[in-house]
Amino acid sequence: MLEFIQLLKQGYQAALNRPGNEKNRADYAKRVEHLLLAEAFIRKGQWLGQAAQQPLQITLLGPTQAGKSTLANVLLNHNLAGISPLAGYTQHPQGFCHGITLADTGSGLQRYFGRFQQLPAQQLTPTRHDCYALTESPAASTLLPPCVLWDTPDFDSIDSSTYREGVLRAVALADVLVLVVSKEKYADQTVWDMMALVQDLHQPTLICLNKVAEGSEQLLIHSLQEKWQQARTDPFPAVITLAYQKSSGLPSWPATRQQLLKQLCKSVQHRKQARYEQALLQKYWPTWLQPVLEEHQALAEWQQAVEQAVNDGLLHYRRDYLNHPRHYETFQQALAELSVLLEIPGLAGFLTGARKAMTWPVRQVMKLTRKRHPLAQTSQEIVLLKQIAEHLLIQLADQLMDKTEHSRHSHWWKACNGLLRQQRPLLLQGFSQAAKHYHLDFQQDVEKTAQSLYLKLQQQPFVLNSLRATRVTADAAAIAITLHTGGIGLHDLLVAPAMLAITTLLTESAIGGYLHKLEQELKQQQFNTVKQRLFSDALAQPLMALPEQLPDLAHFSITPAQLQSAQSQLSEKRHGLRLL
Repeated sequence: MLEFIQLLKQGYQAALNRPGNEKNRADYAKRVEHLLLAEAFIRKGQWLGQAAQQPLQITLLGPTQAGKSTLANVLLNHNLAGISPLAGYTQHPQGFCHGITLADTGSGLQRYFGRFQQLPAQQLTPTRHDCYALTESPAASTLLPPCVLWDTPDFDSIDSSTYREGVLRAVALADVLVLVVSKEKYADQTVWDMMALVQDLHQPTLICLNKVAEGSEQLLIHSLQEKWQQARTDPFPAVITLAYQKSSGLPSWPATRQQLLKQLCKSVQHRKQARYEQALLQKYWPTWLQPVLEEHQALAEWQQAVEQAVNDGLLHYRRDYLNHPRHYETFQQALAELSVLLEIPGLAGFLTGARKAMTWPVRQVMKLTRKRHPLAQTSQEIVLLKQIAEHLLIQLADQLMDKTEHSRHSHWWKACNGLLRQQRPLLLQGFSQAAKHYHLDFQQDVEKTAQSLYLKLQQQPFVLNSLRATRVTADAAAIAITLHTGGIGLHDLLVAPAMLAITTLLTESAIGGYLHKLEQELKQQQFNTVKQRLFSDALAQPLMALPEQLPDLAHFSITPAQLQSAQSQLSEKRHGLRLL
């Protein structure tokens, strides 16, 4: 599931960088934030599963100038967090180990932070945001249990978008969340947008209201409660008001609430982590998948269009070649081969396991000189197949243009159209070469048909002798040899008097029914071969694979199989996720 969430996130990030996507930009940016949080939360579940007990994590979260770093120093009873009156001073998650050592955190936190690198606090730099720091606190504090206390960057500063991921990772890691706000900032919408975002993590929360003037506490707490109830559905948490002390320059933690954070930590329930992960994903799943499903629908429509175009092309081929009385030449070629066998008795048996002896030398010469086979040059079938392929690609290009103008997923169709336009010459060239190879290879089937006819004629001596007694067979045999050497074209067979005479004699003879049966079998074999080798292998397969070559900016790169696998994981595991 983690890999799938990362794929989704990368898809949305690519979509945000896509030109012309302004109408979806705000929604997509929000989804990226949800996905970043979900990814981090799933990583936390993995981290918790690495050991029977992990150190507690407490995260301070708040807007600019709320006093998070100052509060961190108060809680730690030591000045470890750097402070500054300037907004955005803290730009990296910084963890402070209280009552535990760095060794107690093990390598699990580094795996949790993933691509973020752990660095010493003094090496953190504003020019690099994919890092965090862990530091041991030398002091003991009565306010904290043994834990890692995290100070986080402001989530609402001008530059917050550059380090937003670090904030979300620190927030998702938290077992207890401490919202730090001041009387000037608590009502900002960014504060409550963030609190609404993290509600699904089910973290025990404490609100620290900083920089409060004496006498205004109750009014501010009441206002805070209203804001909370507008943003969230869970109960309003405890609130600590921090009065500013002029003598120390630090906020003062109430003496009566010294144990509050320790008590809050006791309510942490790691055993529910997997259930919370599942609930989080199920909540946003339909929204996250909306563009992916649109893309899969577009892919299905493209595949249907290719299938329909190929079927139309095959119908065209059957109608205008195989079933056309004046264009179908293949069976006439088989009869021409038969005429040679009639002139040379005994040759049929020899040809059972080898290519025709008379044409073999000619074919070898053609191969050595890399010339195109003369039969393919003159075939009406090859000409028609090329025309069908060109028409098929034009038809698909028109459909892509129409989808680009009218579909909601227009950028996907536009990218496909550009790819098809770019690859059209290569597709036609590949189809042409495949057609020539098919035509040459199919001569074996033509010769087998001629041999079958010859063997059948041997069972009908009268018909066989009648054919041999006429000059027609000699003329037809000469035509066959001339055909193989390139002297005439295949289309000439259809009007050659000798071939017409042989066709008439055989049709009207005792083997007329067998002749018709062989012709139909040859046609069907020819149709099946053309369908597989040309329309399927040379056209349909590369066209179906066209969307796989789309640039990353054009699509989410999530296959239907990947989506099905992720949905199965989400639905089959009721009380938590099976992580990839």
